[in-house]
Amino acid sequence: MSLTFQLLKSHGKARRGRISTAHGVIETPIFMPVGTVGTVKAIRPDLLKSELKAQIILGNTYHLFLRPGHERVQAAGGLQKFMQWDGPILTDSGGFQVFSLSKLRKMNEQGVEFASPYDGSKHLITPESSTQIQHALNATITMAFDECTPFPCTEAEARTSMELSMRWAKRSRSAFVARKGYGQFGIQQGSLFPQLRKESTEKLLDIGFEGYAIGGLAVGESSEELHHAIPMAAALLPTDKPRYLMGVGYPSDLIKAVLAGVDMFDCVLPTRNARNGMAFVKSAELGGALKIGHAAYKADDGPLDPTCTCHTCTHYSRSYLHHLHKEDEILGHMLLTQHNLHFYLNLMQTLRDAIEAGTLDAVAKAWLTQVR
Repeated sequence: MSLTFQLLKSHGKARRGRISTAHGVIETPIFMPVGTVGTVKAIRPDLLKSELKAQIILGNTYHLFLRPGHERVQAAGGLQKFMQWDGPILTDSGGFQVFSLSKLRKMNEQGVEFASPYDGSKHLITPESSTQIQHALNATITMAFDECTPFPCTEAEARTSMELSMRWAKRSRSAFVARKGYGQFGIQQGSLFPQLRKESTEKLLDIGFEGYAIGGLAVGESSEELHHAIPMAAALLPTDKPRYLMGVGYPSDLIKAVLAGVDMFDCVLPTRNARNGMAFVKSAELGGALKIGHAAYKADDGPLDPTCTCHTCTHYSRSYLHHLHKEDEILGHMLLTQHNLHFYLNLMQTLRDAIEAGTLDAVAKAWLTQVR
């Protein structure tokens, strides 16, 4: 039997669920820390699980295919053993990476031919090879290979892109090897056009997947457009399967998407922004984010976020974190990363608890006044 999803409780459109996999249980809604190349940057895998209570992380097919190579990872026993993470892993198929590296690639019906950004070597990824690479990585959740539709685009351009992705989805599904506790997600496309999203969903349902993702958002559209599209897209997806919003976003984006019925999220913001000196904090006064390099924190002996219980906030001062940032010390990246991931994962726990208690509307409203 493949991975399974159980809807435990609803509150409006918001959902409290549970995904059972070969590598453990995932309580939803959930945020997935991004571990693109086999590591969530600046934090150890054991801390992700023991301190932060992360339940699933994300890896990337494109990058791991290029370095160190999926054969090397497979020979090491799969990505879980290779990186010493024993929980579920979802692998992005590589579609977004070939989209973002458009100057280095050529796309046709077969797949995408691209030049490695590392050494210029030429490679071809097809729906079949992407699925096979993810199998070699031992991905708990495999993503169908798709084209991430560029933005802005005309409806005709979005249709052409969506229909290609749906043909690729069918080929990805044919290449997927079903195993107990594993699954594959199809990716809905269609840009901001409701009819195209509807047609995309219908095609994916005809193919049949263990879960469904909303793709092609957070690629340049405004916040207003994003939050108009998310409820529309989520409402089209089946209620008995997990719903995954790819690459989104700020804490406020996650809250609004949970209210719209989304179950799973990933984004590089908590880790990338930590390395750039930005901490997410629960503070309306600070606009939900604190830039630790600001001179005001040089002599501030208070905690990074007084409302936070993470190791960074309970052990280190703003003054010390400011010093580490100014010196570009690796420890500073590590401590801010730990805080930001704790912030995101704690937010999701809070939302899960609120759905169970029937208090989500009030909890979400309060958080939205204090986060970025």
